[in-house]
Amino acid sequence: MEQTSQLKKCLKPHWVWAIAFGSAVGWGSFVLPADWIATAGPMGAIIGLAIGALLMIIIGVSYGFLIKIFPVAGGGFSYAYLGFGRRHAFFCGWFLTLGYVSIVALNASALALLAKFLMPEVATFGKMYTIAGWEVYFGEVAIASLALMLFAWINIRGGSLSGKSQFIFCMLLVGGAFLVVAGMLVSPTTSFDNMVPLFQPEKATWSAIFAIVAIAPWAYVGFDSVPQAAEEFDFSPAKAFLLIVLALLMAAVHYSVLIVATSIAMPWAELVAGSPVWGTGEVVQGVLGNLGLAVLSVALLMGVATGLNGFYISTSRLLFAQGRAKFLPEMFARLHPVHGTPSTGILFTCGICLLAPWFGREVLLWIVDMAATGVAIAYFYCCAVAYKCFKWSPACVGQHYEGCVSPFKKVLSLMGGLSSLCFLSLLLIPGSPGALSLPSWIALVAWGALGAALYAARRLHIHQMPKHKLDRLILAAGEG
Repeated sequence: MEQTSQLKKCLKPHWVWAIAFGSAVGWGSFVLPADWIATAGPMGAIIGLAIGALLMIIIGVSYGFLIKIFPVAGGGFSYAYLGFGRRHAFFCGWFLTLGYVSIVALNASALALLAKFLMPEVATFGKMYTIAGWEVYFGEVAIASLALMLFAWINIRGGSLSGKSQFIFCMLLVGGAFLVVAGMLVSPTTSFDNMVPLFQPEKATWSAIFAIVAIAPWAYVGFDSVPQAAEEFDFSPAKAFLLIVLALLMAAVHYSVLIVATSIAMPWAELVAGSPVWGTGEVVQGVLGNLGLAVLSVALLMGVATGLNGFYISTSRLLFAQGRAKFLPEMFARLHPVHGTPSTGILFTCGICLLAPWFGREVLLWIVDMAATGVAIAYFYCCAVAYKCFKWSPACVGQHYEGCVSPFKKVLSLMGGLSSLCFLSLLLIPGSPGALSLPSWIALVAWGALGAALYAARRLHIHQMPKHKLDRLILAAGEG
């Protein structure tokens, strides 16, 4: 029988939690509070993110169940194959790849944005050209490129190194955020009165809140790195759901306290009226001085690091799973001869993302905006497959898995699937609070056309393989 490439079981539970939490909060928790406050007001933003976390936990029920019975790399790609077959698996895998790669690129650009704020003379060195109103400098391109190459190297060196690094980054992130928030709360110059009005007065309250809910697939996307790493667990896959819930709950708390810290420094309406480059950074510097800004910057740097590292892990494992199943060229299934990591997927991700800084942040944001659709598609497939697997009663016919008889979980998987469709609707229906812009639509259609061309080229590889062999490559590859 043909030998199946398998990833090493080297990831500890607290490393996996760090991968999920660190990928979810990333740099956005430090950079975007002022934007969210401008959209919905402080309390509106907190409520919207809390609703988003609850919906993600409901979706997480389906992930936890499927990870338990199929602890293999691939996540949504593997689950779509389990429930709906090869075409759906390719469709889900292709759009999920887009989401992951885009977030790697966006994290690298966030590092360049931080450098613009802290070291403008370095980041703005060597102006080259302007794209979509964004001035592109050689300095920021170099900073983003060096970060991409550094984290590609860390990930190639082994799952243990990337997992251990992720946990250290997360501890520094949480520690820095705690010090900043504590300093803002005890400062005599801050006041909770500055949070009034609690909601955006210029918008209908629920409309503003749901504009925040619409970005939940992006705000919490890192939690679905857990199934991507499932093949490398050195512990029982049954713990996956608890790790997902803990990561999501802490992410929601982390987002909320940073929103509070941003909004108590000064009347928030005045803050957002000034359209600050980095609202949280400006108010922290104003209240806590340069020392406070330095601590916040370290925490933000760790947020960038956790995002880069976590999504390198997720993207490379997704590409590895698709290559192993012959959906992508087989080179993606090759493991590093020394470190046993999916090095081709890591280098491919690095190579694609190295192009992004040259197009400017505005163009990248168009791509990232529509990349949320890929994540929402994967959420839907996961919940739909779990719904098919869960049974109302032992009398139900069909294939059974341990713990599959659970009417409550079947209802939750249905709710998760409907939530995923709502997320997609908020993105794809014109006029909705989170609707994609025209440039994002163009990018989405272009990615779909590229995927259709790749599917046509790989069609024989995908459909000629016997089902029993494909089942082994996708669903049983992690069994050792």
